[in-house]
Parts: sequence; C-alpha cells; structure tokens
Amino acid sequence: MFYFDPTYLLLIPGILLALWAQSKVQITFNKYSKIASGSGASAAAVARSILDYNGLSDVPVEMVAGHLTDHYDPSAKVLRLSESVYNSTSIAAIGVAAHEAGHAIQHQTEYTPLKVRSMLVPIAQIGSNASWFLILLGILMSNPMMARFGVILFSAAVLFQLVTLPVEYDASSRALVVLEGGGYLDREEVGGAKKVLNAAALTYLAAALISILQLIRLIILTRFYGGNDD
Repeated sequence: MFYFDPTYLLLIPGILLALWAQSKVQITFNKYSKIASGSGASAAAVARSILDYNGLSDVPVEMVAGHLTDHYDPSAKVLRLSESVYNSTSIAAIGVAAHEAGHAIQHQTEYTPLKVRSMLVPIAQIGSNASWFLILLGILMSNPMMARFGVILFSAAVLFQLVTLPVEYDASSRALVVLEGGGYLDREEVGGAKKVLNAAALTYLAAALISILQLIRLIILTRFYGGNDD
C-alpha cells in the first residue's frame, strides 16, 4: 500500500531555494565568465598574487578537473581552481579565485569559524552517515534512545552547515575588498564579481536551510514513531 510521509512537505522551502540558487549560480557565472577583465590577468595569476601579497607564497595554485570545483584545501595548504576558472581572464573566474584565496587567508589568520568548521568535519561526516541508520533502527525497534542519539548525530551535520555560512561570506567579503583595493578589477567589474559570489553564497544558505528542516523532520519522526521511554 502506498504511504505518503507528510513530513517531506517540510523540505519543500529548502528544495525550492536550492533549485533557485543553483540556477542563479549557473546563469550569473555564465554571464560574467564571458566578460574579460580589463587587467587581462588570469584567475590563477590573481590568486597567486593575492597569496604572495599576504605571505602565502608556500601555498601552490593548482588546476583541478571539473566545473566550479574550486576550493582551498587547508589540510594540504593548496588552492585548487577548476579547469573553467584557472586560465580564464573573466570577471567571474577572478572573483572565484579571489574567494578561494580568501579561505587561504582565513586559514593563515586562524579565523575562528574556519577552525570550528575544520574540527566539525569528522563529526559531521559520521553524523551524516550513521544518523540515518540509528534513527531507522531505533524506530523499527521502538527504541527511542537509539533514535534520539541518531538525531543528535545528525545535529552535528547541521551545525557544520551553519558554521559554513560565516566562513563563505567572510571569504567573499575579503575577496571583493582585495580585488578593488589591489587593482585587479575596477569598480564596475567588482560589482560583477560580487553578483557571482552572492549567487554562490545562496547555495550554502540553501544547504543550511535544508539541513535545519531535515533535522526538524527527524525530530518529528522520532517522537511520533520512536515510542516513549519516559
């Protein structure tokens, strides 16, 4: 017999925001990836310059496969730019490169939210993977303690998403300041880069919202199906 779980309806706002954010990222990035910066510098060169200026000459800038797979790896101290960004001289690519350089600067200055997020990584990974198994098993066995422990583990993944927000917004803020202050982009070009980074930030906001709504849903499910051990 078909059964519809009404708690799935809780996820709709987050899913809609995520779909809109992904669309906005693609549209905005594609628009500004077609507009070359006046400086003519590549994204890799800009990232290299920003890193060197901030005393991070030991951080290499590497190309990584994929589209918008750009990231800074704090464990390896490596800044990686995607194939569509690395050699590009576009406003979009330079904005992305500066954003990742912002993460490297955060790492160097021991930016607190970044340190907290790094500490949460292993806990969040365990929480994301093990929580569902414990919650399902707890419900099937009518063991509310096990189900609630699963919810607690999932909460770690939610906390990770929440801490990610200030990390990403701060990196973008640093990027925009250095792009204009360092003369990499003029004021109008910085406006374009800001639109690209703001669009990307929406994806992190959507991920945080979905994780919060999922947590609420799990709490409801465990309370309704998990029994009562009081």
